[in-house]
Parts: sequence; structure tokens; C-alpha cells
Amino acid sequence: MLTGKQKRYLRSLAHHLDPIFQVGKGGVNDHIIRHINDAIETRELIKVTILNNCMEDRGDVAQQLADGAKAELVQVIGKIVVLYKESREHKTIELPV
Repeated sequence: MLTGKQKRYLRSLAHHLDPIFQVGKGGVNDHIIRHINDAIETRELIKVTILNNCMEDRGDVAQQLADGAKAELVQVIGKIVVLYKESREHKTIELPV
């Protein structure tokens, strides 16, 4: 569980990132979860875009992505979801205490 201070720090890091995945009409499925797991292990912090043709609620999609990837949901702002998960092998982000 992230503290408010840690979430603010991660949001500041995520500000300059570009979204690397898109959730569309198909919604959240095993395929996208597997790719997010791979990417988040390498990068630790990623952005995902929820497209307009996704019929599910954005908050629900964000929570499904976080639960599926076993990641922390940092932020949902508009159509952008920010996810964080500490990497085992590629640790680069040092969270404030």
C-alpha cells in the first residue's frame, strides 16, 4: 500500500511518460494483463490509455488492470491510468519514506 507522499512522487515521475498500452473495445483480458506484467517488471511505472470505444467504467478498468498485474494503482486521470509495481530485477525507483 502506497502512502500519499509516495503516490505524489510517482505521479511526478509519471508526468513525463507516454502511455504504452491501450484498452479498447475488448476491455481487460489475459493478453493485455500478461503484456502489462512484462512491461511493469522492466519499467516499474507505466501509463495505460483507456480508449473511447471501451464500454466499461474507467475506474473499474483501472482496478482490473491493477489487480491483474498485482500492481498499485497510482492515479486515474481522465483516460490515463498510472500503475506501479516494484521490480525484482530492474529496481530503479526509490520511493520516499
